[in-house]
Amino acid sequence: MDLKSQKNMAARILDCGKSRVWFDPERVADIADAITAEDVRRMISDGVIKELPKTGVSSYRKKKIAAQKKKGRRKGIGSRKGYSTARAPRKRVWISRIRAIRKLLRELKKEGKIDNKVYRTIYMKSKSGFFRSRAHVMIYLERNNLIKKEEK
Repeated sequence: MDLKSQKNMAARILDCGKSRVWFDPERVADIADAITAEDVRRMISDGVIKELPKTGVSSYRKKKIAAQKKKGRRKGIGSRKGYSTARAPRKRVWISRIRAIRKLLRELKKEGKIDNKVYRTIYMKSKSGFFRSRAHVMIYLERNNLIKKEEK
């Protein structure tokens, strides 16, 4: 039996899509006899034709991914878009690096491990971008014997 016209009418009356119209499988013959919109309305009031509920989109996966991202996961190379300088601008990287190096130099000077002259030379070298990191500064100081050894 072709119930296409009944389904179209029911969808128009119920104000929903055709996929959300439900026909009672036991009353298919009665539905086939319904040829007017009034017949379809009567069937709807009798409960022979019903409107199915809307199916929502589950947010389970979205929440799960958000929780992982909060923990710092999913940040691998395949997830990245744009250049590395877009994610961490060159200026920000420079600021964090130079602040760390200058803090290290202040601490070394305060502890008396380097004198003022060495402090100034290293400070100027770091300002010019000579050092990659704090570790690089320490390697440079040790290789050039610029750190004072503690006297026992």
